[in-house]
Amino acid sequence: MPKVMVVGAGAVAQVTVCKLARRPDLFPEIVLASRTFAKCQKLAERYPQTRIIPEELNADDKAQTLNLIEKHRPVLVLNLALPYQDLSLMDACLEAGVDYLDTASYEPPELPLYEYKYQWAYKEKYEKAGITAILGIGFDPGVTNAFVAYAARHFFDEIHYLDIIDCNAGDHGLPFATNFNLEINLREITQNGRYYENGKLIEVPPLSISQDVRFPEIGVRKAYLIFHEELESLVKNFPTIRRARFWMTFSEKYLMHLKAFMNVGLTRIDAIDYEGHPVVPIKFLQKLLPDPAALGANYKGWVSIGVQLRGVYQGQPRTAFLYTNIRHEWAYQDCGSQAVAYTAGVPPAIAAELIVTGAWKKPGVWNVEELPPEPLLELLPAAGLPWKAVIDYPLDFIDIPQE
Repeated sequence: MPKVMVVGAGAVAQVTVCKLARRPDLFPEIVLASRTFAKCQKLAERYPQTRIIPEELNADDKAQTLNLIEKHRPVLVLNLALPYQDLSLMDACLEAGVDYLDTASYEPPELPLYEYKYQWAYKEKYEKAGITAILGIGFDPGVTNAFVAYAARHFFDEIHYLDIIDCNAGDHGLPFATNFNLEINLREITQNGRYYENGKLIEVPPLSISQDVRFPEIGVRKAYLIFHEELESLVKNFPTIRRARFWMTFSEKYLMHLKAFMNVGLTRIDAIDYEGHPVVPIKFLQKLLPDPAALGANYKGWVSIGVQLRGVYQGQPRTAFLYTNIRHEWAYQDCGSQAVAYTAGVPPAIAAELIVTGAWKKPGVWNVEELPPEPLLELLPAAGLPWKAVIDYPLDFIDIPQE
C-alpha cells in the first residue's frame, strides 16, 4: 500500500498519526515531518506496528518539501501544520503530483483573516494535474461540512438557516491554556466576528454577540459568535442558506485571561522592539503557556460540536441537529490526547483512507461538503467519534424567523 506524509507534530497531528498507525494494512509507512524533529522521533517510537519515518522540515520552504517528497515518494501529504503553510505545501504537492489535504484554510501571517480564495485559485491546476486537494477536513471545519451535506441530501429540500455550535465543557485544571496552537486560536477569536445573512457578510466587534445554547449532556452554556471558515464555503455551495453563523463557548476564566492579554498587547501579531530584538508578542505568549498536546492527562468533561439547521422538506418546515459528543477522558484513553485535538485529528486519518482507496479521489480542490458525506460519516463512529442526527429538534435560537 502507498506511503503517506504527515506534516506537523502538534496535538492534532499526534492524534492523526495514532489513527493512521493502527491501519498498517493501509498505511504501512508514514513519513512524519516537522520543524521539531524530536517530536517526530517520539511518535515514531510510540507506534512500532507501522514504520514511521521521522524527518525535519520547514514547511514554509517549498524546496525542502519537494526534496522530502522526492526522497520518500508519498501519494498523499496531510498538512497538519499551521495555516500559514497551506500555500507552500499546496505548491509543492502540485509540482510533485501528490494529493493533499489540510484542516484549516490559509491565513496570511500578517493578516488574521481566513479566506478560501487563495486555495480555491488552485482548482484548475489540480484538475489538470490529476491530483486531489481536500480543504478543511478537521471537525469544524470538516465533519460539520459533511453534516450539512448529509442533511441536505437526506433531511431537507432546502436549508435556510445554519448555526454551527461548538462547546468545550471540559476542565484541565490550569489557569489558562488553549486546546490547539495558541497563536492560531487567539488570532481566530480576537478578530471581528462575521456571519452571512441574505448573501452579505456582516461584521461585528469580537465576542460582541452571545446567546445561551443547550448542548446535549452538558446543558446550557453561553456561546459567542465568531467567524469560522466553513461558513464561507457552505453558503457558496448551498445557496438556499439565508443565514449562517458559528458559535463557540468560552469559560469566564478563559475570557478573563483573554481580555487581560488583549489589554496589555500580548495578542499583537506585529513585531515590537525589545532591547534591539524584534519580538512578536503573541509568539512570546505561546512560549509561556502550556503545550496543547500535554493537556490530556488531567482533562475531564464533555466536548460537543454540531450543526443546527432549519429549512423545508416536502413543503413543510423542518429542523435538524447533527452533532458529536465526546469526553476528554475517552480521547486520552484512546490516543493520549485531549478531546478538542482528538475531534480535529481523527477526520484527516479517515480522509486519508478515503483518498487512497478512491472514495474521495477526485482531481481538483474541494471543500468537504462537495464530496459524498456518507463514506466519512459511516467510518466516524468506529474511529472514535460517534454522532447523532435528530429531526424536528427544538432549536434554542429565538431569533430564527418562523417559516
